[in-house]
Amino acid sequence: MNTLLEALQEGRLIELPENDKTHALQFLAHIIEAIPSVPSGTDVVGLVMAREASVNTALGKGWAIPHARIAGQSDLICVIGWSPSGIDYGAPDGKPVSIIVMYLVPDEQRNHYLREVSLLAKTLTNYPANGKLNKASELNDIRDYLLDLISSTKEAVAPDARVRMIQLQARVAAEALPVGDLSKLMIEPVMLVVAPGLKPVVLTQNGELVGSLDNASGLVEALASSGVFQNGEWRIVKRSMVVYRGDRVMYDCLAIKSAASR
Repeated sequence: MNTLLEALQEGRLIELPENDKTHALQFLAHIIEAIPSVPSGTDVVGLVMAREASVNTALGKGWAIPHARIAGQSDLICVIGWSPSGIDYGAPDGKPVSIIVMYLVPDEQRNHYLREVSLLAKTLTNYPANGKLNKASELNDIRDYLLDLISSTKEAVAPDARVRMIQLQARVAAEALPVGDLSKLMIEPVMLVVAPGLKPVVLTQNGELVGSLDNASGLVEALASSGVFQNGEWRIVKRSMVVYRGDRVMYDCLAIKSAASR
């Protein structure tokens, strides 16, 4: 389960902003697309949603493991999303999903992915502390739960993964790892107010983001049609919208950018 460990080490554990299944999957897919090591132009959103339309990826026990397969040579990576209230995912055991682990699977990593997912499914079947997942109230609780889960597989995982696990646990004990910052990414909330005949109003605390979006061409059209707008290094993802009288619209969005590009 070294890929899961690496996700924790690199800060790729995040609280999901809402408990809608489609929005949660799209959000995590956009996060993967924004990771610097992922090839530019990789349509993780489209691949994940197409897969989910044909096969429900819930494992049961409050877990789901959607994935996107891509060609080429790169590392197996994952992003972990936590929903405090649970997501109606259509799981086989009928339970809401609290943990979504989304994988990006290059062709050459397919066997690695299958071994890891098989081990995870087997561990969840017999893991005695699954109840901790429902009692978690913050991301630190989820990280501890995941570390305990991974520890329970120590006899089955590869030796180098065990070493990384020990190092990670020691680091967690010595100094708290940042959770939810995704380490290599910036994630900013942004609101956009649109009215006929008026320039869109961008509401965010990030001054750079305001400058990037204030005069961005095609912003409103892209959010209305596809829900995604790319402007330079910033990717704007629509979470929801509210239509008011007078054709006024408020878009609730997240802006995602690689921190390495700052």
